[in-house]
Amino acid sequence: MLKVNEYFDGKVMSIALQTETLPATVGVMEPGDYEFGTSQKEVMTIVSGKMDALLPGSEEWQTFTNGESFEIEANVKFKVRLSGQTAYFCTYE
Repeated sequence: MLKVNEYFDGKVMSIALQTETLPATVGVMEPGDYEFGTSQKEVMTIVSGKMDALLPGSEEWQTFTNGESFEIEANVKFKVRLSGQTAYFCTYE
């Protein structure tokens, strides 16, 4: 069964699903600055749009666009900022 997740007063929404191998979410973020915490290892792939991310252990923002991915370890926080609507696909290990 699909589960809808809503964060930051509806500015970030996703639908949870089970792929053939891993749990995942597909979602959309409105423009803004957000901080997320992880409980599992995540791989986030940008489907549409652009996302700047400040990853754990880094002092510099990195930009990710269509088809690009980044990995986040479990039990850490990371920040993202978006100038336009951005769609993503995220798997969890």
